[in-house]
Amino acid sequence: MIRTWELLGETQPIVLKMLKNSLKKDRLAHAYLFEGMKGTGKKEGSILFAKSILCENLMDGYIPCNSCNNCKRIANGNHPDVHLLEPDGLSIKKHQIQSLQEEFSKTGVESKRKIYILAHADKMTTNAANSLLKFLEEPNALTVAMLLTEQIQQILPTILSRCQIISFTPLAPNKMAEQLIANGMKKSDAPKIAQLTNNYEEALLLSSDEWFVQAQKIVVKLYQTLRGNPLDTLIYLQREWFIHFKEKDQYDRGLDLLLLLYKDLLYIQLGKYEQIVHINEKELLETNALKFSNHLLTEKITAIFEAKRKLQSNMNPQLLMEQLVLKLQEGFSVV
Repeated sequence: MIRTWELLGETQPIVLKMLKNSLKKDRLAHAYLFEGMKGTGKKEGSILFAKSILCENLMDGYIPCNSCNNCKRIANGNHPDVHLLEPDGLSIKKHQIQSLQEEFSKTGVESKRKIYILAHADKMTTNAANSLLKFLEEPNALTVAMLLTEQIQQILPTILSRCQIISFTPLAPNKMAEQLIANGMKKSDAPKIAQLTNNYEEALLLSSDEWFVQAQKIVVKLYQTLRGNPLDTLIYLQREWFIHFKEKDQYDRGLDLLLLLYKDLLYIQLGKYEQIVHINEKELLETNALKFSNHLLTEKITAIFEAKRKLQSNMNPQLLMEQLVLKLQEGFSVV
């Protein structure tokens, strides 16, 4: 997602400011730790930073040209002085760190500096982490390390103390929606999907996932049946919901979609129409919003959150849904 400094500035302005200052003042740290949730652009940011460090025609002191030999080779993943290290199986092992140390004891092949990017740094074995620590304790002025992690709490404090920590924050839903629409996603889908994930790549996958497309329709139809006879709603669960939603994570996704519907009702009551994500169901929701007191609507939202909690506690999913829909039907005609 993040391939230029301009995009980085839009999604991670604080990260841009910190890295830009390091480059323009020529005060590169020996080691950086990029931390943040999945999908926040840490790996893309590290590649971009590597380009800026090695670019032969740097513009404005920090912007890579993307056309010189170094930029092209980094983009293609075959620059001899830029090494990306990822877990071997489930973890990063000691021999991987030792191989990296041996490589970095050599002179740069095509540039003065050598860069290594350690993806999923939290997955290092204890021996690998200790080996890396020795590497960090004896810094080479021409070596730059970038450690990437989604679990900063799993990194040894002694390693953290030797890194400049750069935090990548989740993309705000409205910004995510704007980017998704700019990349061709339907305006009716983008706001909803942006509420479900902070991961740009996952968002794109969701939009083209047939299971997810069908799940949205089933959730809306379930919501509509809640206005009728409780027996009809339970029958709908048997005929549609239980057939489509089978795994625990699928139930959780369905509850998230249901939650978004009730949040939209609340936004309508509060006059925050710009925050509604079910654009195609706007008229239906506007009509229904008048049938709930604010207190009752809050209770229903709380009931969905409670159902999500029970799901994670391994309550029987079918029993959970049957109890939830009966709770959601209570007081539907109250104004």
